[in-house]
Amino acid sequence: MENAGYVTLNRQSGLAAELRVIANNVANLGTAGFRREGAIFAEHVFGLGAGTPSLSMAEGNGRIVDLSQGPLRQTGGALDLAIEGEGFFLVAAPEGPRLTRAGAFVLTPAGEIATAEGYALLDEGQAPVAVPPGAGPIAVARDGTVSAGGQPVARLGLVRPVDPGAMVHAEGTTFLPGGATEPVEAPVVLQGFIEESNVDPVAEIARMIEVQRAYELGQGLLDAEDRRIRQAVETLGGG
Repeated sequence: MENAGYVTLNRQSGLAAELRVIANNVANLGTAGFRREGAIFAEHVFGLGAGTPSLSMAEGNGRIVDLSQGPLRQTGGALDLAIEGEGFFLVAAPEGPRLTRAGAFVLTPAGEIATAEGYALLDEGQAPVAVPPGAGPIAVARDGTVSAGGQPVARLGLVRPVDPGAMVHAEGTTFLPGGATEPVEAPVVLQGFIEESNVDPVAEIARMIEVQRAYELGQGLLDAEDRRIRQAVETLGGG
């Protein structure tokens, strides 16, 4: 295969990776707290010697997380929490702390506030937020202070990654920070609300069509190049 074929094949691989990212975004249109992701392409330039044009190849293995605000939906649930503005809830996964914007929490039998997966919600000291048994109704102030029966029991640890580009999607709606985090200076927490997915369905479908067309054009070029090589081999062989 000549250079044009190698370049096109590498581009096809990147486009296929972007299609998988877009498909995952579309599949999570209705997932509360989901953060849209985008593909990142890197260009690699290879020198082929003096007097020969360089070879440029694209690789699409990177991802970036869209941190824009998603729509807020009122639920009235005491443990449904949404962040208005920047920041993430900090939760304790078995592998270590993770970040999430999905605020549909539950109360465990041990009195801890946790995600549906059982990851404990952490306070600003990275300790699980626990409510004493029979303490009374749970209230969460806009600054993240959690009270039970009118008595403060904890303050939520809302953080943001120092380098948002280093965030790594772990599973579901959780992320690994990928580096250091810092507290959000003026957090805004809304009790009784859920933040929806920030995926724009119209923009995502439009991008999917665009990438599919680009992939089909690349596949057509590869097919034409394959026919050309076969014809050349048959011609030379017949001679």
